This record gives sequence, structure tokens and C-alpha cells, in this order.
Amino acid sequence: MAEGLKVVAAALESGATVESLYLAPEGRGQPAVAALAEAALSAGARVFDLGPGIMEKVADTVTPQPVCAVVEMRHRPLEEVVSAGGEQAERLIVCCVAVRDPGNLGAILRSAAAAGADGLVCCEGTADPYNPKTVRASAGSIFELPLSVREPAEAALEALRRAGFKRIATRARGGVDYALADLDGDVALVLGNEASGLAPELAGGFEEEVTIPMARRTESLNVAMTATILCHEVARRRRLR
Repeated sequence: MAEGLKVVAAALESGATVESLYLAPEGRGQPAVAALAEAALSAGARVFDLGPGIMEKVADTVTPQPVCAVVEMRHRPLEEVVSAGGEQAERLIVCCVAVRDPGNLGAILRSAAAAGADGLVCCEGTADPYNPKTVRASAGSIFELPLSVREPAEAALEALRRAGFKRIATRARGGVDYALADLDGDVALVLGNEASGLAPELAGGFEEEVTIPMARRTESLNVAMTATILCHEVARRRRLR
């Protein structure tokens, strides 16, 4: 379920299969909504006008936008995601291990796409990337990134190793300062659970562990903030090179 003009437009622009589009009565008179409906029809979607009060019952938000759509899920096999961007000299994959909050996962998708990442892996225990909150928080980026879901963490880390990625674990404390870390070549940023981080049993699956230094007594950064900083640090260095 994709809600809102921008998210549905992003689905159409990416070539995702929009199965059906639903319009609230207050949206029909808006030029942007009418244009979106025409684009959806041209792409082969069915378009339905809802009666008063129906959108409020089916949408995930308290004050819903006048548009929502049902879009085909687009996840891919793990091996296909880790091989995405194979023609590039340097690739970036983001791997989420037990990231539980749908809003955090959506923000990670958005930051990864903005930084030019080549794919995102959602390991077992991670929030559903198709949760409506995740889709909204991604601002449409879920339709842009190759995505793998429900993978065992050990299998994902091994697949990344075989594909030649340098697996970089993120730690709240005790890792190498991210500004000094080796982020050249093919990089996989591995993000852990919001409360407990990465499980100790995964410790052998990383080439390096990095930490974002924090002032005062800050316990940790939000996992989506961590992803944003590190993804854009990788992108910054690549621009400089």
C-alpha cells in the first residue's frame, strides 16, 4: 500500500506495477491528483473513486492524503541484490540486521538511495519494508533500490563476502572512528538493532567495525541517522576521488 501523491508518483516513475489507484472525493478536483490518475490509467492501473469517509478507514495515517495505491512488491533474491551495480568500480550495499522500527527502515532506504547505494538487504528480524509506515518514510525510495528481504544474517554476510564486499559493522562505541575507516572499494554497511546493536555471534563476519564519535553523554545515535552519516561519508569520498 503506497499512500500520498509523491509516493505513488515515485512508484509510477520507477516502472513499478501499480495494480490499482484509489481516490478520495476531495482529491478528484485537484489537478495533481487528476494528472496522477491519468498516468496510472496509461500505465494499466485500475482507478477507483471512493465514497466519503472510506479513505479514513483504509489508510494507515490519522489524516490520510486523498490518494493511495496497491503496488506490486519488488524484492529480489539475495544473490541478485549483492551483484547489483557489478559494472561499477565501487559499490555500496546497506544491510539491516534486526532493525525493528518501520520508520527507521524507511528513513534508511531514503538515505541509502540518496547516497547512491546499489541495494539494501533486510535480514530476518528486520521490519517489513512493505509496512505502510516504511513505504511513507522511504519517500518513494523503496521503488528505486534493489531490495532483498527476510534473509538470515549469516547467509547475507557470507553472500556479501563472496561478492567481494568489505563488510563494515556499525557500533555505538569501541570501533574505528568512521572518518579514519577504510571505506574504499565495494562496501557493505551493516546496521544492527536499535536497542542492542549487532549480535555478538556475528562478530566474525566483518572486516572492520566503525563508530561515530559522540560528545557529552549521548548513549547512541538513531540507527537511521547512523545510516545517513555513513552512506553519505562513502558518497563524499567517492566524489572526491
